[in-house]
Amino acid sequence: MERRSFLRGAVIGTSAAAFGGTLWQGAASAAPAQPGPGPYGALGAADANGIRLPAGFTSRVIARSGQKVASTSYTWHNAPDGGACFADGSGWIYVSNSEINPSGGASAVRFSSAGAITGAYRILSGTRTNCAGGKTPWNTWLSCEEVSLGYVYETDPWGVNAAVRRDAMGRFKHEAAAADPVRKVVYLTEDESNGCLYRFIPTTWGDLSSGTLQVLVAGTATSGTFGWANVPDPDGSPTATRSQVSGAKRFNGGEGCHYANDTVWFTTKGDNRLWQLNLTSGTYELAYDDSLVTGGLAPLTGVDNVTGSSSGDLFVAEDGGNMEICLITPDDVVAPFLRIDGQSGSEVTGPAFSPDGRRLYFSSQRGTSGSSSGGITYEVTGPFRA
Repeated sequence: MERRSFLRGAVIGTSAAAFGGTLWQGAASAAPAQPGPGPYGALGAADANGIRLPAGFTSRVIARSGQKVASTSYTWHNAPDGGACFADGSGWIYVSNSEINPSGGASAVRFSSAGAITGAYRILSGTRTNCAGGKTPWNTWLSCEEVSLGYVYETDPWGVNAAVRRDAMGRFKHEAAAADPVRKVVYLTEDESNGCLYRFIPTTWGDLSSGTLQVLVAGTATSGTFGWANVPDPDGSPTATRSQVSGAKRFNGGEGCHYANDTVWFTTKGDNRLWQLNLTSGTYELAYDDSLVTGGLAPLTGVDNVTGSSSGDLFVAEDGGNMEICLITPDDVVAPFLRIDGQSGSEVTGPAFSPDGRRLYFSSQRGTSGSSSGGITYEVTGPFRA
């Protein structure tokens, strides 16, 4: 997730009925909805950690790059990026990628049922620029290399089983992955200015060692119908995967990806958009685009990692912008949920909820120093909507 600057547009509408429709007003001349505080209210003053939160929410620092994780002997990795949570008995585990090259990889922090840190350890080593990824239904973490001809690595959040490189999922500049247990596929974004959206169909669901890589095929418009076509040569050499299929739909810098309720949500950083695929109707459309109207009112700029909550809200982390995590609710609200002050040289990464939905984890990749060695990983606790 390279840093980019975006022109600020205006706030736009959002969808109704659990994101069943478009999230934006479809004409540039339409009167923009006014940005509001969202369902949790306005952001308060920055706390001791530099985090601005709505009333009732608190933050704590979980780990800092180059320092021992509290109560452990493990040194946290540099440039923390994409992450996810996994249930661990009555507790849970938060995994986090390291977006550095060389080394990269991923680490994990284990928590008790009360949220106390009980361990930290490495789960992936010897890889490059591990950016985002995704959680599988069988409780593994897919860690993706954001480099040319990068791989996907399937890792064990408990650190017991060795990580496995999943060649069949293709070699390209991988970003995020989102598993769809209904159709038994994994969706994959590509961080290229003319990148594509892919899906991987395992030969056997739950085993990613073999299968078929496909690319989304559609027109050049911002909405319409879509299909899928096989990628003839998933290893991307000598021809890049995105250049092998005529009619493959181009997306400007694919980033975060999230699946829920027969819908795939993914962000594109080059044009500051959130897209949605309606898998039931076989259609795609824009869900958020701050360039549709002008006025400098857009609460969300620099779209990046995305996750969902049990309430149906989407939480989108900003790469740049105001260093916020913004939420998009099912009832037409786009609003900041939190803001990190004093870290404009960083980006927000890795948002993920604990299994009970009461804690949100995320990182500032470069912290106050603006360096990959200055990363900070946080936890926010409070009255999240059920």
